[in-house]
Amino acid sequence: MTKVGETVLEIDLRALEHNYHYLRSKINPSTKFLGVVKAFAYGSDSIAIAKKLESLGADYLAVAYTLEGVALRNAGIKLPILVLHPQQVSFATMIEKCLEPSLYSPAILSSFLKLAKQLGQKNYPVHLKFNTGLNRLGFGEKDMEFIASSLEGAEQIKISSLFSHLAASEDMNEKEFTLAQIQLFEKISSQLITKLNSQPWRHMLNTSGIINYPEAQYDMVRSGIGIYGFGNEASEDEKLIPVATLKTIISQIHKIEPNESVGYNRAFVSNTSIVTATLPLGHADGIGRQYGNRVGQVSVNGKLAPIIGNVCMDMIMVDVTGIDCKEGDEVIVFGKKPSAEFLASSAKTITYELLTGISQRVKRIYID
Repeated sequence: MTKVGETVLEIDLRALEHNYHYLRSKINPSTKFLGVVKAFAYGSDSIAIAKKLESLGADYLAVAYTLEGVALRNAGIKLPILVLHPQQVSFATMIEKCLEPSLYSPAILSSFLKLAKQLGQKNYPVHLKFNTGLNRLGFGEKDMEFIASSLEGAEQIKISSLFSHLAASEDMNEKEFTLAQIQLFEKISSQLITKLNSQPWRHMLNTSGIINYPEAQYDMVRSGIGIYGFGNEASEDEKLIPVATLKTIISQIHKIEPNESVGYNRAFVSNTSIVTATLPLGHADGIGRQYGNRVGQVSVNGKLAPIIGNVCMDMIMVDVTGIDCKEGDEVIVFGKKPSAEFLASSAKTITYELLTGISQRVKRIYID
């Protein structure tokens, strides 16, 4: 861990390596591994994470949107990149940058086929997404004949994979639903493989799926939150290491007397003498107003200090009464302890939202 004199997001690429190998240990050696690096690699740094995954031997990367994939290509990333939610307007750019689209509806499939033909493509790799219960994106079972007829003689594309997405793989109370999703995907994909007379890869498991349903790993698995150090379950979190640690410092210490207020709108009024520390980060950096008024806590010299008053755009104030600290001391907002899960759950949200919300103005530093 490094000492800092400002607000930084420390990205530990050694932790990423640990998490990658741990998740790899859960699957067969022959199963391909796709690392999800969308949303700035879950709020960290998509380029640094992608380069590390490439060096570790990952087989694929995935992003949500085309521009995310373009940024990786411009940074020299050579791995195949699946774009999970492409829009028709970006298809030409995708082909130019060798990005592989998820085709998820009749309109999207038809549009990409038309453009690929216009651009003289042959065997351009694409992936077909099927909806088995999440009800966001994907072809349905009813679309099988349309897909088969559309692809008959269509030499401009090659179906690299068929895939779906589990809705509740982390919740064992929903095991019956998850098994039904797996069963439906097995049925749809097997039927389509027969119709296509080809053998595309199949993949369905996300991080919690890798942990809870390894029997459905097929040819490839996809991990997002897991490679960043979270397993969606306390026992799994212990086996993973958070990649991102948000650090800051104490800018100023104040002694607050009874009946004095702290911050905007006098949201906090003290009923006793306390000591506060002002930290240089706020909701513009990703610590939302929901963490104010003693909801969220940070670590000051190993002790928890609650955020008091309203979170400001660029600052938060914390109660350090009884904590031995001084101006310039380092503060851990989240990392190993307290974890991002601890902070997020205090505000009744999820780790994903907290991590991906860290502003790009926060300086990234790297450990490898």
